[in-house]
Amino acid sequence: MTELQTPPSAVRTERPRRYQVRTYGCQMNVHDSERISGLLEDAGYTRAAEGDQPDVVVFNTCAVRENADNRLYGNLGHLLPSKQAHPGMQIAVGGCLAQKDRGEITRRAPWVDVVFGTHNLGSLPVLLERARVQEQAQVEVVESLERFPSTLPTRREQAYAAWVSISVGCNNTCTFCIVPSLRGKETDRRPGDVLAEIRALVDEGVQEVTLLGQNVNAYGVEFGDRQAFAKLLRACGEVDGLERVRFTSPHPRDFTDDVIAAMAETPNVMPQLHMPLQSGSDRVLKAMRRSYRSERYLGILDRVRAAMPHAAITTDIIVGFPGETEDDFAATLEVVERSRFAGAFTFQYSIRPGTPAATMADQVPKAVVQERYERLVARVNEIAYEENQAQVGRRVEVMFADGEGRKDGATARVTGRARDNRLVHVLAPADPARRPRPGDIAEVVITHGAPHHLVADGELTGLRRTRGGDAWEAWQTDGPPKPRPVGLGMPQVGVPEPLPQISGCAVR
Repeated sequence: MTELQTPPSAVRTERPRRYQVRTYGCQMNVHDSERISGLLEDAGYTRAAEGDQPDVVVFNTCAVRENADNRLYGNLGHLLPSKQAHPGMQIAVGGCLAQKDRGEITRRAPWVDVVFGTHNLGSLPVLLERARVQEQAQVEVVESLERFPSTLPTRREQAYAAWVSISVGCNNTCTFCIVPSLRGKETDRRPGDVLAEIRALVDEGVQEVTLLGQNVNAYGVEFGDRQAFAKLLRACGEVDGLERVRFTSPHPRDFTDDVIAAMAETPNVMPQLHMPLQSGSDRVLKAMRRSYRSERYLGILDRVRAAMPHAAITTDIIVGFPGETEDDFAATLEVVERSRFAGAFTFQYSIRPGTPAATMADQVPKAVVQERYERLVARVNEIAYEENQAQVGRRVEVMFADGEGRKDGATARVTGRARDNRLVHVLAPADPARRPRPGDIAEVVITHGAPHHLVADGELTGLRRTRGGDAWEAWQTDGPPKPRPVGLGMPQVGVPEPLPQISGCAVR
């Protein structure tokens, strides 16, 4: 009996496997998730649409935020019934918590298929396939960087804006922070590689980049150039088509006057600074191993505002660090008063196993921490409100964004960011043809200031239809471009070759 052959036209092609990435933590994790998405799409996966059942769920975790592990295991537990109901579904856990807990994850959640660390994002597709074929969990966590993340394919979230990592890791030893042990020592990319990536992004329609590093202004320490970060900012000013440059997060220890000058003198570097304070008490800063004191911190802010009077400054503050007294907390409030922050990310200290602070004496009672936290948040919000009210009547340039205004549909507004990064809700023109697209730029006059945003109820003027807006529009019909690696290698040993002279600034 002859075996029947199925004609090629009748062969059913299996649909691509669908993925979903869930991200927790800092901007570095958000950028890593873009790399994870790019890797999966490069391997043939497609992003699961809202409401679709994913075949692969990837958790990109944080070990810094409070109750990070409880949140992860709670979400893994919620996914178990879905995995049991859908044979072949896979779950992967990566990021800082995976780097820290490793085998603990599969012990507590044995239905997890893959665990990978912060240094080997590129291994994920292979680990998923190996777990599928071998039908057993794959745990691969390496101790040092294998490939700089920017060499990996990327699936960007926005057509007109992008993250650009200039370094990974951190050489500081803050007693409350576990990041150095999870991300490793600082590793810097060469300026030429960074600029090549920025130019490639601009060619795709990107007009705003945010330079990323765990300690972004320490950039250059690996190749011995303390002015490398200021030089890089100035070089960004020479990239044609790059409208806005931001960076996060700097450290007060490494914040030097050449960086302030570069910010003030480079038109596309935005008048915005996120400068972590952590505490206003010199005694607490010493216990935190923060290598600056409150007067140095305030001096930096004074010099920034002297160079850029309209700069918006935001910060991070921790309340209730071990041993913090009422006098220490009062010192923090005093620095907050003098700093006039446009906003602050405020955190209640909580123990992070593996950090020196976790075993310190005089842990502050939870009720005391909560009460101080509420006082701090109230005062931070009052100052931010006052600062935003002071913006009323100012004409500001807004680059419109996708998804920043969650109530835009109901309130007939379009939302974007001013140059100083303040959120601005703008009255949408009645004529749809005159409405800006995400990525487009216009000027508006501020008519109202709230604690966390500004409002412009008048006409928008000088609307520019930008290449970023064109790119956003193309994404709506064609989708994002196929993920591709930048093609840049790991940092090399030694001082990088000088780049060509750029407007009197030799970038190394």
